[in-house]
Amino acid sequence: MAHKKPKPDDRSDNVEKLQDMVQNTMENIEESQETMQFSNEQDKQGIQAKNERRQESIEAMQAEIQDEASARENGYQ
Repeated sequence: MAHKKPKPDDRSDNVEKLQDMVQNTMENIEESQETMQFSNEQDKQGIQAKNERRQESIEAMQAEIQDEASARENGYQ
């Protein structure tokens, strides 16, 4: 079996990827809130719980964006 060389760690576009992920997650929250209008109570509770998790994910991604932006400014050392 030939040894494959691992790909180098390319963090150059991490900030942009994370920003896209935040935007997509925010859009998912908006779409699910529109769907809630037509949902029964049980589904509404599920959607609300999922949106809370989505919001937590957004906060984590925003923190990671700050870390990545700082690392970019410092030359990824």
